[in-house]
Parts: sequence; structure tokens; C-alpha cells
Amino acid sequence: MITVGIVGGTGYTGVELLRLLLRHPQVQVSVLTSRTEAGRRVDDMFPSLRGHTDLQYSDLDVEALKACDVVFFATPHGVAMQHARELVAANTKVIDLAADFRLQDLAQFEKWYGMQHACPEILQDSVYGLSELNREKIKQANVIGNPGCYPTTVQLGLAPLLKATTALIQPESIIIDAKSGVSGAGRKASLGMIYSENADNFKAYGVAGHRHHPEIVEALENISGQKDVFDHILFVPHLVPMIRGMLSTIYVNLTEEGDQADLQALYETFYANEQFVDVMPANSSPETRSVRGANQLRIALYKPQPNKLVILAAQDNLVKGAAGQAVQNMNLMCGFAEDAGLNGIGLLP
Repeated sequence: MITVGIVGGTGYTGVELLRLLLRHPQVQVSVLTSRTEAGRRVDDMFPSLRGHTDLQYSDLDVEALKACDVVFFATPHGVAMQHARELVAANTKVIDLAADFRLQDLAQFEKWYGMQHACPEILQDSVYGLSELNREKIKQANVIGNPGCYPTTVQLGLAPLLKATTALIQPESIIIDAKSGVSGAGRKASLGMIYSENADNFKAYGVAGHRHHPEIVEALENISGQKDVFDHILFVPHLVPMIRGMLSTIYVNLTEEGDQADLQALYETFYANEQFVDVMPANSSPETRSVRGANQLRIALYKPQPNKLVILAAQDNLVKGAAGQAVQNMNLMCGFAEDAGLNGIGLLP
């Protein structure tokens, strides 16, 4: 049994973490912080948790966090790095769901997030927490940068192609057309997030540049071992009028070898032992509602014409795209079964 702290327990990812961890057989959540709700019972704010916990929110107390085995930061960018050095020195493992430990390139981090990194030496030793691709490194890590939701779909959607022994795709041709529910923007009062602005509406955003673009580029370079070939990929996110769910449609041009390869078999083999990645049968189409509330990502492939491949990847942006993946990383770091606390089935209808 380990003790866990969650910093930022009133946001969507924070309460999703709590929901998952409350049913984890080897975890006790001992600290749950909030800047604005200290002293309030969590089930008063989130009545779905009534009967499952009597936790109250508290102010952030670093000494209380240092007494935990693992601390999750479900906070805005820039918070985790202010405390990581002290927590690591106290042998507390850190999992950040924001961007503080996602990008190893400090110049890119400062450009896209508008702040200097507070602990670059901790960043250098941190591990990017995409469990399926970095499992062995995660097991040894003290600090994890949990991937962004969009980058998770893109990396798992492209990894089998990029790790193949022969060149199967033309990297510069990658186009990512991605859609997310409004919970991806977090739980905050914002005009652009209110019901009347999003219901019966569908829009693109971040078209001129999105913070997940450099994360995607750096991650694809690490997966493939190739540099300077992904800089010009196109990534356009969209907001759809639903609470949770994410679908990324990825278009790529195939090489001659890729056009002749059995790509369905390639994906099925690559993910054969991955319980949280489901390669669907040929001519299938994953739906966001099929993974709602589950730590599952579903992939389907289409070849609509010669030398062209379309990859569909669907996940719950709050679970596999955030809190579920963070718990998966914790399980690896602490030597638990990787699926502990994560066996929930998607809610449908």
C-alpha cells in the first residue's frame, strides 16, 4: 500500500485521478489540495463520490506532500516544477499532468509556455510517460511528464509505422486532424467554454500553432530516431460539443514498401500485448463513446487509395489522455500490475 497526494483536486483531471485511485487496491489518497476549496469535502463538490471518500480539500503543504510516496500534479503549467526538486529529494515520486516535464528542449518550452524552467536538472532526468512506448524507463523514473491528450493519440497511432525496420511512410506528409470534447480545456469559467458558445457548434482552434505541436514533433523524433523530418507536419485541433472524448484522424503518404506491406498485421502484432490499445478489425471505425470512462485507445486503419493511409485513434481525453495514463505510469513506477485500478469498461450508451 502506498500513500498518494493530488495537487489540484478540483479540476477535471484531478477529480478523475481521484475517481480512479479510490478503486485502486494498493493506494490510499492522503492529500488532496485546492487553492480555493480548502476545508470543503470533496463529495460536496462532486456528489458522484458520496460514500466512496470522506476526504477534504486542503491548502498545499509541501511537508504533507513529502510524506507521500507519489504526488500527482493536476495543475496549470508551471506549478509542478516549483516543487519537484524538494519532493524528489524526499524520495517522493512526481507525476505531472501539465507540460513542465514533457519537452526536453528548454527553448521550445520557454517559447510555447512563456516561462523559464525552474528545475532543468530535474527535467533532464525525467521520463516522458507514454507507458506503451517508454515502459522500462518509466519503471526507473522519479519524475514523469504525462503526455498531452492529442500527442497520445498521434504517437500510438503512428508508432508501429515509425518503428518498422524499413521506411513505410513519408514523415513530412503527416496531417493530424484532431477533435476533442470541451473538458480538454479544463474546469474554468471562460466565455469560450460556456454551453451557449459550444452547443450546436464545431470549430477549429490553434490553427496557426498549438502547444502540442512541439511535443508531437519531439516525441515522433524519439520514436523514430530521426531528426528534422517532422517539423512540417500539420496539426489542427477542433472543439466538438461533447463533454469528453477525442478522435484523431491521421493522414500519411506511404512509401512503395509501405503500400505493399500488410499494415493491419503490423499494427496487430505491435500492440498484441498492450491491454490498453485496441487495434480494431479492418474496415472498423472507433467511436468516442466506446471508450468513455475507460483507459482505452482504439485504432483503425484505412487505405482509401494507393500510397495513402488513414489512421483513426479514439480515446477518452480525461482517462487514457490524462488521468488514466498517469495511474498507468504510477503502477509501473511502483511495481504494481499495470492495469491496477484501470479495468473499467467504457460507458455505452
